[in-house]
Amino acid sequence: MSKRITLDPITRIEGHLRIDVEVNGGKVSKAWSSAQMWRGIETILKGKAPEDAWSLAQRFCGVCTTVHAISSIRSVENALKVEVPLNAQYIRNIMIAQHSVQDHIVHFYHLSALDWVDIVSALKADPKKAASIAQSISDWPGNSEKEFKAVQEKLKAFVAGGKLGIFASGYWGHPAMKLPPEINLIATAHYLKALDYQRKAAQAVAILGGKNPHIQNLVVGGVATAVNLENMATLNMERIAYLRTLMEETRDFVQKVYYPDMIAIASAYKEWFKYGAGVTNYLAVPEFPEDTKNTQFGLNGGVFFNGDLSTFKAITTHQDQYLINNISEGVAHAWYEGAATHHPWEGETKPDYTDFQENGKYSWCKSPRFEGKPVQVGPPAQLFAAYAGGNQKVKKLVDSTCQKIGVGVKDLHSTMGRLGARAIRAHLMADISLEYLDKLVNNLGKGDRTYANHTEIPKGEYKGVGFHEAPRGTLSHWMVIEDKKIKNYQAVVPSTWNASPRDEKGNMGPYEASLIGNPVANEEKPLEVLRTIHSFDPCIACAVHTIDPEGKEITKVKVL
Repeated sequence: MSKRITLDPITRIEGHLRIDVEVNGGKVSKAWSSAQMWRGIETILKGKAPEDAWSLAQRFCGVCTTVHAISSIRSVENALKVEVPLNAQYIRNIMIAQHSVQDHIVHFYHLSALDWVDIVSALKADPKKAASIAQSISDWPGNSEKEFKAVQEKLKAFVAGGKLGIFASGYWGHPAMKLPPEINLIATAHYLKALDYQRKAAQAVAILGGKNPHIQNLVVGGVATAVNLENMATLNMERIAYLRTLMEETRDFVQKVYYPDMIAIASAYKEWFKYGAGVTNYLAVPEFPEDTKNTQFGLNGGVFFNGDLSTFKAITTHQDQYLINNISEGVAHAWYEGAATHHPWEGETKPDYTDFQENGKYSWCKSPRFEGKPVQVGPPAQLFAAYAGGNQKVKKLVDSTCQKIGVGVKDLHSTMGRLGARAIRAHLMADISLEYLDKLVNNLGKGDRTYANHTEIPKGEYKGVGFHEAPRGTLSHWMVIEDKKIKNYQAVVPSTWNASPRDEKGNMGPYEASLIGNPVANEEKPLEVLRTIHSFDPCIACAVHTIDPEGKEITKVKVL
């Protein structure tokens, strides 16, 4: 006998997501992914000045703001064939990498770890034994008996007072929880420390971007981050030194705390490398441009199908026509008018709410497809692309991580594989941040002080697309410019790729497909469903226009 379970809302994510599953014999047999609020920013951007779009586009989300700014500004630069000075590319690259570090720390500890870590079990731990275990894994100085005992006492006070606060409403004692008390205590202590280190990464972004979230330093053709090593009012050697300190501290936390914690949890839950594969078609785009024309990148992209790396096709530039021409979005099961599939430049965003209809329309997410197929985007896709493309640093890091856990590269097609891939990517991004800071300093040392190429928006019609490999995967902003105004704007975001509903052919999106076959030990507490969904790091972007179930307007938000 099947049982229908509705999880609404999914917590510990950004935005509003509903997941419905049918469970038969302790396993998920059917699944639906429903984004519950409409973004509407594409509509708001129509008629606005293209050079201002990046600032508004950041409001797609309250978490991944920087990525939308980068993708949006690149769409204008692509449309007008604007070159970006090396200093600006390096500054953008540092912000991109540090934003990823901050994002991945937050996801692992504060959004997904509580699916695997039993906080209450940590009360039974021996702090001395916990310190011994932690010190055997890493030489990070925070792994002391004193530190773990202090955390345990703080946790005891929460429990005694009946106020678990941020740890309330967890599935503590769930049969799927299996970490020993000492590992739970270590993870709890690192959970709290992660709050400090994600802040340091955010500070690094703010030094270059002016503020965080919602950076302020982009212009078409570069950045507005004035560079003069001898001027106290600009990006100078003192600020660069402080930036380096922050990034070295976050690197050490990622590589000596986050990464080992992930390996420990993955090793304890190896069976989760067997669940959650779902869609094994993958897409990643090149990232970290290293020339002024966006033709050379630090990490390449690519696409492959059916989990078979022998089908891998490299994507090496943002001008790749195979990439540009094969992306489409359908609305057969999304709350928009009609059932048509469009290329993003011809895309439409006309809301048409019908309530949840499992065989009809049931989500505000459209259904992006590549070559007409659903694809998964995110850290595994980027790592697979770099791995298949011959990036030796990535290959070495992926192989060594798999060896430490005792799994193979193909096991990354899974719930635990996505979490592991994100930890590997964080490890990589921490190093990349410092590498681009060195490149920036070296370029400045050569006497290059250019940080922007002044650009005027010309009359006429232009089409552009800005690609970016964001923390959650491939992001693209598509813009049509007509007579200095935005005629059409479409954003195809990572969580749209992954959270998409079924398409017109009935093909499930990655969230939905990944849940099929998932175990569910307790139907009243479907922790295993949360594990797989959280492994994607859902980010269902913020809404600015809401309606009630009858379709009546509640409020409008005017953007000046």
